[in-house]
Amino acid sequence: MDAREAAERIERELLILTRHKEMRAPRGPRGGDPLDQSAYVLLNRIETQGPMSIPDFVEAFGLAASTFTRQTSALLRNGLVERALDPAGGVARKFRITEEGVRLLSEQREGIVTGLSTVVADWTPDRLDRFIADLRQFNTDIERITGRPWPRNAEDTADANDTDHDGRSAVGAVTADRD
Repeated sequence: MDAREAAERIERELLILTRHKEMRAPRGPRGGDPLDQSAYVLLNRIETQGPMSIPDFVEAFGLAASTFTRQTSALLRNGLVERALDPAGGVARKFRITEEGVRLLSEQREGIVTGLSTVVADWTPDRLDRFIADLRQFNTDIERITGRPWPRNAEDTADANDTDHDGRSAVGAVTADRD
């Protein structure tokens, strides 16, 4: 299979994956998620990276400033972020996640994790490790090509250092290559 054929199959699987919102645990009185997709992504980014300005969002996502002006206005209106002085002393105001933003983000993340846990409950530890390593590699390759890395927490970084591109233990790969 060449790269084009693989890309067509990956595109199809990603399309299907984005449709599986029903795997999330039911939320709220209507069973819907407390946050829309853009709010979930922006709050995750602020939580991981820290306070961000509109130019920070533009640089991170490569979208127009007007997009983030609209999205952050909705987040402000809903009390999910607040404006704060730049902790680094810059002149730009930054958006910082509020306690309510953290609460709703955590609630939605828990629903997603619960749904995903149901899907992978019968997978072996090796299969889980391979899947996570492959998915991480896919994401980091996209980030490398676009020049827009997503900040990762220390646990994600430590896990990435434990595996090579084939999902094998980096220690095992080094010793196997020496033999």
